Amino acid sequence: MKKGKVYIVGAGPGDPDLITVKATKCLAEADVILYDRLVNRELLLYGKPEAEYIYCGKEPGNHRVSQEEIHQLLISKSIGGKTIVRLKGGDPFIFGRGGEEAEVLVKHGIQFEIIPGITSGIAAPAYAGIPVTHRELGSSFAIVTGHGVTGKPDNINWHHLAHGVDTIAIYMGIKNLPYICKQLRSCGKKAETAVAVIEQGTTGFQRTFTGTIDSIVAIVTKEQVANPAMIVIGEVVNLSAKLSWFSENTKEKEFA
Repeated sequence: MKKGKVYIVGAGPGDPDLITVKATKCLAEADVILYDRLVNRELLLYGKPEAEYIYCGKEPGNHRVSQEEIHQLLISKSIGGKTIVRLKGGDPFIFGRGGEEAEVLVKHGIQFEIIPGITSGIAAPAYAGIPVTHRELGSSFAIVTGHGVTGKPDNINWHHLAHGVDTIAIYMGIKNLPYICKQLRSCGKKAETAVAVIEQGTTGFQRTFTGTIDSIVAIVTKEQVANPAMIVIGEVVNLSAKLSWFSENTKEKEFA
């Protein structure tokens, strides 16, 4: 029996209008849609009413569906020639485990395509008025995971990040923010380096808090900032007050 085809699709960062045209076309043709926790549910309206919808959400410390179970679903649902969309928040190849899923499909001889999505490391700062690169303030940009296999991102070369990159965007780092700031300071990053934390970026619930490496932990603790949130470190953060254009649910708070 002919196997189906899987589209590993990036849903974008949260604002449903930021999904790509190609992604919406894939959703409209899908027989099965496996979607993640951070996918805006409005995007499911692009799918057929008769399609099968499977929630594969994962929360910190609570994986409702394991990664191995997701792999098995992709394999089993491909039987019978069905068209499958694996819908993932942001971009599937940026901390989305899309590469692992594609490897499984290759191993089992299942056709697939990757549909890139707008990643929150670029979109959330943009909605907060922060350009991740700037001719005068930042000519280099790195994206980093704030959560490692062991919990803390202890396999990252913090020294190179502190000295070799102008702007750092950190995903999934709220829980480990004290550790991250400590590592950057111990590697020589100045205490007054600007930091922004953008909670639920590009959505109607976005909140932006700015501070410095030395002050940001106290700020996010006081404001009870929670995941999902992006951390942006670098001088470009200082442009937020001037370039902020998105109307946030809670008025942006700035701290010296």
